[in-house]
Amino acid sequence: MADTDSMILAQGLRKSFGDFEAVKGIDVDVRRGEAFGFLGPNGAGKSSTMRMIAAVSPVSAGVLRILGLDPATDGPEIRARIGVCPQEDTLDTELTVRDNLYVYGRYFGLPRKEVRQRVDELLEFVQLTEKASAMVEDLSGGMKRRLTIARSLVNRPEVLLLDEPTTGLDPQARHVVWDRLFRLKQQGVTLVLTTHYMDEAEQLTDRLVVMDKGLIVAEGSPLSLIAEHSTREVAELRFGVAEIGNSHEAIAGKVADLAERVEVLPDRLLLYTADGEETIAQVHERGLEPVATLVRRSTLEDVFLRLTGRTLVD
Repeated sequence: MADTDSMILAQGLRKSFGDFEAVKGIDVDVRRGEAFGFLGPNGAGKSSTMRMIAAVSPVSAGVLRILGLDPATDGPEIRARIGVCPQEDTLDTELTVRDNLYVYGRYFGLPRKEVRQRVDELLEFVQLTEKASAMVEDLSGGMKRRLTIARSLVNRPEVLLLDEPTTGLDPQARHVVWDRLFRLKQQGVTLVLTTHYMDEAEQLTDRLVVMDKGLIVAEGSPLSLIAEHSTREVAELRFGVAEIGNSHEAIAGKVADLAERVEVLPDRLLLYTADGEETIAQVHERGLEPVATLVRRSTLEDVFLRLTGRTLVD
């Protein structure tokens, strides 16, 4: 009996471009109504995976089922039941906001009356009703992103794929997009997104995989991944290394025993510890005087640093 709650199932999934293998055998099971994320830096294999899931790029090896269907043979049916929000906006700049949605809806063969009703619903949902008659080229970046999301929803998809949904947006515009996506999830739409923003993954996803160099290096909820791979707090220390004739690497050796782990970044030291304030006090007791300190909770970026040795935005 088929598992009707499995929206996307990948087993040993691989994608090659000539001699280059972008996805090196990954296993994924996205459940109905879930917000699932692929987190990782550029080049990790996220977009290649998404294109296979969208049934627009053939699988090189392994098994992939979308809505229980095989993209190799059921591509048109899959594409009719999913929505895709690509990384780059592909809107028609010579049409109005309303016409962008209307024309796209007609591609799906929806009756004119139904499309017009759907367009009105979507304009209200993404808060663009007042811009319905505006030309796309006159919209802000955040508005264009919301219009692209609205267009991906014209066919009432069961699964919405979002590739880097807020790249290039300012913080306020990002939060508006996050709110719309959260509302979609509440309506029962399954969300699958890629991102290299750790705060976006923490805000939007129920469960995620961390990808690096075509492989999955960790999987779980944001909280469980932080609990498993990091400490409760992180003490960030910046030193005036030029003034003291020292380096962050050398200073790291002097404080290594004060934390569970020390990461040396170009501009600061990260001390992973259960009590950041106590750790900073112990640093001062050793006669070391950082020019700036910060104590914060661990984040997914700390997880990524632990797993791959580099930050998410490298």
